Amino acid sequence: MNARTPAEVFPPGEFLREELEERGWSQQELADIMGRPPRLISELISGKRAITPETARGLADAFGTSAEYWLSLENHYQLSKIKIDDNSVSRKAALYSRFPVREILKRGWVQASENLDVLERRFCDFFCLKDINAEPKLLHFAKKTHAHLDATNLQQAWLFRVRALAERLDVEIYSEEKLRVAVEKLKTLRAEPESTRHVSHILAEAGVRLIFVEAVPGTKIDGAAFWLDKERPVIGMTLRFDRVDNFWFVLRHEIEHILREDGKASDEAFIDSDIGGSAESTEECEIRANNAGSAFCVPTEQLDAFVLQVQPYFSERKVLQFALNINVHPGLVVGQLQRKLGRHDFLRRHQVRVREHVLQDAVFDGWGSASQ
Repeated sequence: MNARTPAEVFPPGEFLREELEERGWSQQELADIMGRPPRLISELISGKRAITPETARGLADAFGTSAEYWLSLENHYQLSKIKIDDNSVSRKAALYSRFPVREILKRGWVQASENLDVLERRFCDFFCLKDINAEPKLLHFAKKTHAHLDATNLQQAWLFRVRALAERLDVEIYSEEKLRVAVEKLKTLRAEPESTRHVSHILAEAGVRLIFVEAVPGTKIDGAAFWLDKERPVIGMTLRFDRVDNFWFVLRHEIEHILREDGKASDEAFIDSDIGGSAESTEECEIRANNAGSAFCVPTEQLDAFVLQVQPYFSERKVLQFALNINVHPGLVVGQLQRKLGRHDFLRRHQVRVREHVLQDAVFDGWGSASQ
């Protein structure tokens, strides 16, 4: 007997009944042939019992067919009973392919819903999309370890969360002049880590929205700078490295992007990762921002003069005295010397943590809580 592919999906018991009729066998006779209880044959024919691999083998031997044939009949029948309304599985697969759904829902950036239409609409709202098939329009210039790669969907999600929080923040009208004044005010805070709690307020007075969103694992983002409708600058930071020198360096790096209006004309958001890396491999705007960050932490001429004076013996006492003389925290000097000397273990204990101070009066999301 040759295997058949049914045009319609019927219970396997229907085919079993046909085989018995063709041979003139009773259910009892088939049970005797297979050495199985008559009740099994009856339940197979009535559809009360599914065909198992063991039963499929017995039927194949009895009728001269293959076990795969009987298992295929069973599988087709079972699949036919599964009804999926409105193609929800494929829609969910598309949603999960485009966006980091699980991470976004876990962080509460989008409220979960059992209704797929509602969930898709909420993701459209989060990514500012007209429909679920549209592409996010917040463009980016990504400075990453692999600079040729586009931003990942996790990086895009982080960026849109920064944007959402920035949209809610009410600050003064921005001007370049006010931001340059703000930079001078920020310089007076460099000596005391506790003073970093004033940073958000100072930038808000200059019209800059400063937002802190905890880094998504694997994104390696340090900061970002972009503009809301070409009038409202935004700086986003992750505080990925909770160190006094890294905080000031990244902040001043992003401020330089705003002062230079990088990305404003082209609606590009600058996503910065591994800030302070090799200048030879970065764009001109990144080199300028890196230089501004370094000079803010420790004025370049003063640092160069200090290095020429004391090298090759950079004692802790000399470093601390130099930091005191220029009125900055020792951690800022240590950070710059580490880069200059290629010694990232040099006096690391002076690179104190600042996150608990920074977030006191800031708009933030992550680290177990969020600002209200």
